[in-house]
Amino acid sequence: MDAISDLLVEIGTEELPPTALLSLSNAFVDCFREQLGSAGIGFEAIESFASPRRLAVLVRGVLTRQPDRELVRRGPTIRAAFDANGQPTKAALGFAGACGIAFEALGREGGEKGECLVFRTRVPGETTAALVPGLTEAALAGLPIPKRMRWGEGTEEFVRPVHWVCLLLGSEPIPGRILGVEAGASTRGHRFHHPGTIAVSVATEYAELLRSTGYVEPEFGRRRDLVRRQLDGLGRAHGLRVRIDPALLDEVTALVEWPRAILGRFDEAYLAMPSEVLIEAMQSHQKYFPMEDTAGVLQASFVAVANIESRDPDQVRAGNERVIRPRFADAAFFWGQDVRQPLESYAGRLETVVFQDRLGSLAEKSARVATLARYLAPSLGVEADLVARAARLARCDLVTSMVYEFPSLQGTMGRYYAARAGEDPCVCAAMEEQYRPRFAGDALPASPCGQALAVADRIDTLIGIFGVGLRPTGAKDPYGLRRASIGVLRILIETPLDLDLRNLLSIAVAAYPSDILSADVEEAALGYMLERLRGYYHDRGVAGDTVEAVLRSGVTIPRDLDKRIAAVSAFRTLPEAARLAAANKRIRNILTRAGIDIGTGEEAGDLGPDGGVLREPAEIRLAAKLNELAARVGPLAQAGDYVGVLKALSGLAADLDTFFEQVMVMVDDRAVRESRIHLLRSLAGLFLLVADISCLQ
Repeated sequence: MDAISDLLVEIGTEELPPTALLSLSNAFVDCFREQLGSAGIGFEAIESFASPRRLAVLVRGVLTRQPDRELVRRGPTIRAAFDANGQPTKAALGFAGACGIAFEALGREGGEKGECLVFRTRVPGETTAALVPGLTEAALAGLPIPKRMRWGEGTEEFVRPVHWVCLLLGSEPIPGRILGVEAGASTRGHRFHHPGTIAVSVATEYAELLRSTGYVEPEFGRRRDLVRRQLDGLGRAHGLRVRIDPALLDEVTALVEWPRAILGRFDEAYLAMPSEVLIEAMQSHQKYFPMEDTAGVLQASFVAVANIESRDPDQVRAGNERVIRPRFADAAFFWGQDVRQPLESYAGRLETVVFQDRLGSLAEKSARVATLARYLAPSLGVEADLVARAARLARCDLVTSMVYEFPSLQGTMGRYYAARAGEDPCVCAAMEEQYRPRFAGDALPASPCGQALAVADRIDTLIGIFGVGLRPTGAKDPYGLRRASIGVLRILIETPLDLDLRNLLSIAVAAYPSDILSADVEEAALGYMLERLRGYYHDRGVAGDTVEAVLRSGVTIPRDLDKRIAAVSAFRTLPEAARLAAANKRIRNILTRAGIDIGTGEEAGDLGPDGGVLREPAEIRLAAKLNELAARVGPLAQAGDYVGVLKALSGLAADLDTFFEQVMVMVDDRAVRESRIHLLRSLAGLFLLVADISCLQ
């Protein structure tokens, strides 16, 4: 039985980037797992540890030695290994020499090219201890670190300088050098509570040793739960609740090793400002957790999480209260400055802010967005002047003092400033909603003005950036065009809005001077947006060939495409679906060989077949069924009942099977051949009223 043990690998560093700590820890586990797998070293489980000053893994039940492996080398074929006299050739002797054995010791085996010389030997596995330093270096090299740093006089690079390394297999230290640091059998505790080294005698005691002696909770998940419990406990103790942002919770967890939550307070006079300002100052600038009452109203309290168990918590509380005061005082000053004048008064400043050097200023962009928003207004049931007004004010808050200090409040402050200026409620809502959705799963704009701005602004950006040749390439998308495209698609599909992408893009193109944009911008932008539908539906579990089948319909109205995709998904559950998909593939192939491109559903031509030269009972029966269905499915398609269309067409399966069993399409008689081709073209055209189901696998 192979011997097993437990392996500890700890990399001690200066404070790691808090927003990246969890991803670095997860990546370290994944990379180390891959290294063990590539080395053939089995294990039972792997645990991760991450704190501000360390990344570590504990591998339980790891093999203490690599399994032996058989090395097989194949040489020249027997034909090439011997000359006409039966003597070994230079190639054969050279192969034996390269293997380090006599020619007579080589074996023979069959292969793809015939029997050949072969050398087999058993290579004993190395000890895990000997391999660990190299595996660790390789795992660290694979971490997602955008920019590595150097320290001291060495050439080693890592996200932060490395100060200690602990390698332990069971109770045995592993010698080695990692990133220029000699490995040992000790770790280090909390920077203040236990700054010295802590000897680790057994790998499995590592975590508990840090907790009991080092004042460090090394497991990220447990430390996060500890922070959350302390936050919840403080809230309950004061009859309030703590507003816990998940991203902030992760960041604070990555900043502390021994968390201790402390309640702080601030002057209630600051509550006269918008709550979003106070929350942003607390969360982003100070990493504090705001507190609110049971109704969700912000209170003049916060919770700070210290990285120390202080003997005088009041001093820690006072320090945190002291540093938040100037933040709030600055915010109050910005608020007072900004509200002295109406939001519209900031519009002139947008002329000095460049959107993109070839696309003009933010003022010019606002004018283009207003043009497109006016076009959208009737479809949204809102006055054109109202959405144009919203477009004019949409970017004004970007040049206010508050948004300059707190950029993440763009839109939010616009809503407040518009409301104080007495703007229409729809315009006020649009100031904030224009940025939705900000990320996957985010809420969509709810007001008509917000929907118009959100769509118009993204379409204008897409056309402008595409038009000047700055299209996304690979992973680079500096203008966020992927996110913008998916945002437009989500609004059109999920709101829903029956708007045609081609028309939207055309209006956007017309708003630009004719000499700025490239000639192919409209088609390129349209293709780019439709391509994003593949990812959109993939995330919803829709098969890729279903999306492809619908996109081949040539439709450019996302809401209509969505209905077709739902219909094709339902069609695939029918027992006739596979037979009809196969038949449509066959029809496609026949029409292609005949030089006929049936195009899209809109280009499919006559729905009914020409039965004048049909002779065989099977084709006559299919033509009659087709004529009957053409009269039924046309109105269904016009009404958007694509499920009804495909359900009706599923009745063709039996007649279509019989047709292909009994009828030859490509016969010599030209009139008969063309009639049968026309019959198949008409049949394909009926399906193309919904999708090209020949794409279905």
